[in-house]
Amino acid sequence: MKWNEFKALLVGIGPDTPLGRIVSIRSENDEDVLKYFTADQNRIRNEWKNRRVKTQISKADQTQMLEQIKKAFISMAGGILD
Repeated sequence: MKWNEFKALLVGIGPDTPLGRIVSIRSENDEDVLKYFTADQNRIRNEWKNRRVKTQISKADQTQMLEQIKKAFISMAGGILD
């Protein structure tokens, strides 16, 4: 299945479906709603948040990576940009 076809199918997913409920749990930010979440809802939301945190790179790491890439390009250019 192509990505565009998959996206088109997801557009019609309503909040009353299992996938729709999971998406709404993961994206909920209203403190008044969150305080009434069940243990399972909190588990689903926390697992999602923890997975997203692991995939994000800190600004310091980004800066360090970009500096290393810059040095590699300078080195490949024979150091003419020093």
